[in-house]
Amino acid sequence: MANDTTKGTGRLVHLRVKRQDSPDLPETRRWEEFKVPYLPQMNIISALQQVQKEPRTVDGKDVAPVVWESSCLEEVCGACTMVINGRVRQACSALVDQIAPNGEVIQVEPMTKFPLVRDLIVDRERMFQDMKKVKAWIDIDGTHELGPGPRESPEAQQERYPLSRCMTCGCCVEACPQYNDSTQFVGPFALNLVRLFNMHPSGALHKNARLETVMGEGGVQDCGKSQNCVEVCPKEIPLVDSIAQVSRDATKRLLFGWLLK
Repeated sequence: MANDTTKGTGRLVHLRVKRQDSPDLPETRRWEEFKVPYLPQMNIISALQQVQKEPRTVDGKDVAPVVWESSCLEEVCGACTMVINGRVRQACSALVDQIAPNGEVIQVEPMTKFPLVRDLIVDRERMFQDMKKVKAWIDIDGTHELGPGPRESPEAQQERYPLSRCMTCGCCVEACPQYNDSTQFVGPFALNLVRLFNMHPSGALHKNARLETVMGEGGVQDCGKSQNCVEVCPKEIPLVDSIAQVSRDATKRLLFGWLLK
C-alpha cells in the first residue's frame, strides 16, 4: 500500500473490485476499493498483484487478498478474462495508461455468464462441454502408422489460421445476449470451431456429424445476429463470418442430406 509520501508525490491506481467469498455465500457480495502505486506499463494483472501484496482498502481495512486467474500474461492462454469498466476483455492486455490515463477509477468484475467460484474466478466448464458437443477435434486412429497428412495449399492454411487462434477465453459468450442460463446455445466460439475443423482435410471426414450437432436446439439457429462477439474477441477472429458459413452448411445439410443416405 502506498504511504503518505507516495500519495503526495506519485501516481496511484484506483481499483474498484467486485468480490464474493464463495458461490454459496451471496451475502458476501460486495465492492471493495484499493489504491496502489502506479508502475510503468502497468496492466490490470500487475495492479491486482500490488493489491495482493498488501490487501488494504482505501478506508484502511485489512481484507483477504483478491483472487483471480492468469497464466501466460501475453494474451495467449485466455485465463484472465474479466469485465473491466463494463467491457469484457483480457486483464493482461488491459493497460492502465489506456483505461485510466487521468487516474479514473477502474472497475473490475468477474464474468456473469458462468458460475462464480470466488472474487474474479468463474467456472467455464460449460464452454468445454460445448466443445465436446460440437465434436471440436479431429478423429484420427493412432493405433498404427498413418503416413504423412494431407497436403494443404498456403492459401488454405492462411484462411484457416485466424479461426485457430481461439483461446476459449469466454469474451464472445460474455458479450452474447443469446448465451445464458435459460438457453442451450453453444456460443460463437463453438460454431467457429465447427468451421475450423470442417475446413481441415482430415476433419472434413466428419463434417456432417459436426453439422448435425448444430442443427438442433442450441445450435446455429439460436444465434441472434447481435455481432457483439466479433466486437470483443481479443484475437479478432471473424466469428460472424464463421457463424454465417456454418449456417449455410447446416442449411445445405438439412435440405440435401437425404441424398447422402
